[in-house]
Amino acid sequence: MKLSILTATYNRAGFLEKLYNSIIQNMDSGLDVEWLIMDDGSEDDTLSVVQKFINEQKIEIKYNTQENQGKMAAINNLMKFVTGDLIVDCDSDDYFKPNAFKIIKEEFEKTEKKDLYGICFLKQKENGEIDGTSFKNSISTMFDLYFKENITGEKNIVYYADIRKEYKHELEHNEKFITEARMYHKIDEKYKIKCVNKSITIGDYQKNGYTLNILKTFRNSPYGYLKYFEEILQKDFKGVTWNKRLYVVKHYILFLTITSERLTLKKVKSIFNKILLIILFLPGKIKSKKFLSAK
Repeated sequence: MKLSILTATYNRAGFLEKLYNSIIQNMDSGLDVEWLIMDDGSEDDTLSVVQKFINEQKIEIKYNTQENQGKMAAINNLMKFVTGDLIVDCDSDDYFKPNAFKIIKEEFEKTEKKDLYGICFLKQKENGEIDGTSFKNSISTMFDLYFKENITGEKNIVYYADIRKEYKHELEHNEKFITEARMYHKIDEKYKIKCVNKSITIGDYQKNGYTLNILKTFRNSPYGYLKYFEEILQKDFKGVTWNKRLYVVKHYILFLTITSERLTLKKVKSIFNKILLIILFLPGKIKSKKFLSAK
């Protein structure tokens, strides 16, 4: 069994050695491993740092470069180089726990693949705490986890490579970012995910990361987010929590406001969500404009 690790990196040369060492520490797992790196137009010494790793010949490394297009395009462009049976994305500022690959191997060996596209594991913060909440169910979908089961925090998906290769991150209007959840929800339509309450990676948000700069991300990638929330509103909302329903409706209005696109109720499946949009649309647009102008 071979594991392909995908890392998109941009000006993160100082973080890569920690990730590299964590992979080396896991090489006694019995898994074959390849590390696929896409340098997204870095202007630091990423090349020389990675070349040092390659020269050590301790693991198989495939280093590629592209003009700066963003993380999702970088991951899309790495997929053609994958030769593993399993795929996991690992950000350049995260790293693997010492027993991570053994956990992955053990869980996949005892898991029947039928109807599954992979296994979802927990992520751990630097202080040792789990990022967000633990799983409530052993089989679910990524949509159900976050919109029906109230699971929070970042998680790690290890995919079956043959299924993962059927999908990609869909970007809109030449934007550089789209939430991974958009792709997850597409895979959810055909497959489920196994959930394991064990952590395999460690990492915290960086000051210049997408998540902590969320408003900037919203402004720079509004069409992708608009499509994301539009696609959610086409789903069956039975079991979706009230807070999540409001979250989706409010954000849909926000991105309609940013993009100046018109509200089209035909794209909304639930009658209740249509009513909610009609009620909240005008006050939501006013609030969105105030929010955007205040930042």
